[in-house]
Amino acid sequence: MTTLALGLVLVAAFSHATWNLFAKRSSGGAPFVWLCDALSVILYAPLAIIVLLGQHPRIGAVEIAFLLGSAVLHLVYFLLLQRGYRVGDLSLVYPLARGTGPVLSTALAIAIFGERPSPVALLGALLVAVGVFTLTGGLRALRSVGARWAVRYGLLTGVVIAAYTLWDKQAVSALLIPPVLLYYGASLGRIVLLAPYILGRWGAVAEEWRAHRREVLGVALLSPLSYILVLTALAFTPVSYVAPAREISILIGAALGTRLLAEGDAVRRLASAGAMVLGVVALAVGWCGCIVGFSKGRDAEDAQSFLMEDQCLAGHVGRESYAHYIKHGGGDIAEPAA
Repeated sequence: MTTLALGLVLVAAFSHATWNLFAKRSSGGAPFVWLCDALSVILYAPLAIIVLLGQHPRIGAVEIAFLLGSAVLHLVYFLLLQRGYRVGDLSLVYPLARGTGPVLSTALAIAIFGERPSPVALLGALLVAVGVFTLTGGLRALRSVGARWAVRYGLLTGVVIAAYTLWDKQAVSALLIPPVLLYYGASLGRIVLLAPYILGRWGAVAEEWRAHRREVLGVALLSPLSYILVLTALAFTPVSYVAPAREISILIGAALGTRLLAEGDAVRRLASAGAMVLGVVALAVGWCGCIVGFSKGRDAEDAQSFLMEDQCLAGHVGRESYAHYIKHGGGDIAEPAA
């Protein structure tokens, strides 16, 4: 990973954990989500216009469909996360939500695609599972109704995180939608989707603004920033490098909850969050090793195609070159004719 990519991901991790702290401090719910999106659309409008006019991206029917899909997935994510924060602690819900995505991806890859992860990857999945179990306080703590619902919302949020990560990765790397426009378009979509619910609840929206305007401003600034930075890093860096680095936010979120919000069991929760971070790193390293071994076992043409895809994601080969390569069934790595 380049220094630039690492810097982007680390800033994104701190921004992500911080906006979740703001979200936890609010009363949450649809009015809060709508306010955050409405304000972020205003704040990021100049940047979106600059990208739109400067890059001239292609926005056709397929791209619009991906923007709408991203809007739906992120709306479900925000609403589930807010419900989780209403019934549970930040240092519980946040690590659960962020840490379950890689484990789910591993399980789905084994069940659906027949992939075989390395022992390191399986150890990583086990570390995340142990971290989740100890973070929740074990079976005794889960007897509490509030804890059970917090865990459910945290895990459901993790499922949605896995879904929107795969969806948005396709949007920025295959469809070449600029990260700023992807998030901006999805934010506009969420505003429209929530409009029928919000129209009859302006009193609740006004009350949310009066009581939590600082939290709304914090989320409106930091939530788009954190995800745009991650999408930007993904545009020129392999997922296997970005994913483990950004999960440092798990530890940051647990620390913010135990220190700033005075949530209990600080030692246990920080240790559990640390185990989950190590598990995610092991998952990434294990899968990377599997990919290298897999490509070595294939014939030369398939291995070259596999390498081309990785180089394209890493920014070593132009996207147009890669598209030209795939379209024409391989051959020399060269830029397409003008």
